Amino acid sequence: MEDTKGISDPENGSSIYGGKPPNPLSFSSSSSSSAASLYRQTFDGDRDRFLAPPRSLVRHASLVKTKVSALSVENEFVLDKVEFVPAMRSGAWSDIGSRSSMEDAYLCLDNLMDSYGLKDSEDGPTAFYGVFDGHGGKHAAEFACQRIPRYIVEDQEFPSDINKVVSSAFLRADAAFSEACALDGSLSSGTTALAAILTGRSLVVANAGDCRAVLSRQGKAIEMSKDHKPMSCKERRRIEASGGYIYDGYLNGQLNVARAIGDFHMEGMKKKKDGSNGGPLIADPELMTTKLTEEDEFLIMGCDGVWDVFMSQNAVDFARRRLQEHNDPVMCSKELVEEALKRKSGDNVTAVVVCLQPQPPPNLVAPRLRVQRSFSAEGLKDLQSYLDDFGC
Repeated sequence: MEDTKGISDPENGSSIYGGKPPNPLSFSSSSSSSAASLYRQTFDGDRDRFLAPPRSLVRHASLVKTKVSALSVENEFVLDKVEFVPAMRSGAWSDIGSRSSMEDAYLCLDNLMDSYGLKDSEDGPTAFYGVFDGHGGKHAAEFACQRIPRYIVEDQEFPSDINKVVSSAFLRADAAFSEACALDGSLSSGTTALAAILTGRSLVVANAGDCRAVLSRQGKAIEMSKDHKPMSCKERRRIEASGGYIYDGYLNGQLNVARAIGDFHMEGMKKKKDGSNGGPLIADPELMTTKLTEEDEFLIMGCDGVWDVFMSQNAVDFARRRLQEHNDPVMCSKELVEEALKRKSGDNVTAVVVCLQPQPPPNLVAPRLRVQRSFSAEGLKDLQSYLDDFGC
């Protein structure tokens, strides 16, 4: 800090007055006689001619208040809060289970743009993860797995309007598969679709069907999608309004999901009885978005073969323990699938685990609850009665 005029140096105690405040009444010997003369004149009535030396109070340096503006600051440190950016690492595992054929598909692209030879957006790298649970064959699942991420990166509004782009990609994949099935009837099948897109800190999850995505936030399960079952109140109202019906929990008595890509071969599903569009089965995804923070640890995506035997919180607890042991998303996804099969899942089983932090999830320390104890009025009365019996 630069020296300020009139302020002593706090390190060595020196000042412009030599270390001690001057005595305003003390003068040099040469001026002592004139001072005495002036002093005598005050008693001779000539007070107007008396010119007393001005009295000035000089405080010690430690008591001097100095304005901040008077000081020059040589070093200024501005600490900017570093914004959290997830470090994506992913793994996936799939098993045929007890079924005779494998109809699931999945895709993990930790850098979506790089996979298609494109540059990252200004918001940071974009990642894509998808789980597709086919039914009636594997063709629809494989078709959607290949087309949806491609339609996303090809859209001119990506990534500025990500919600609109993702919804459009689902519908474009559905329309394109309809055309493919019209040319080749052997492709006829359907699939549910679950996609997660991460751009910087933004997470968007799009779901059509009964796959599910669950985010672990400090060990708490946050469901990022809703299962589209025909029996859910929202889907049931939509189905009945579009001319469909539910029989024994199945859409039109045929399908146990309310949203899917494909299934054009099923009568009355994607089209009404008069042949017009607008049947009870739709491919429109339901979107959920969130901004990731330091509290977010990993994302689990799985087909219904996982969620038939796992509650969301149960799956997070299971995966968290495994990641604390080895911090490997591939091994974690494998262990989730194997555990689902041990629990007698009767379907194909596919799981994707996306780690959002480079380090494993930390141990959670439950806060100690302060127990407050008090006596009830009746208890106090009983205690007083007891003490009275002993003469207290």
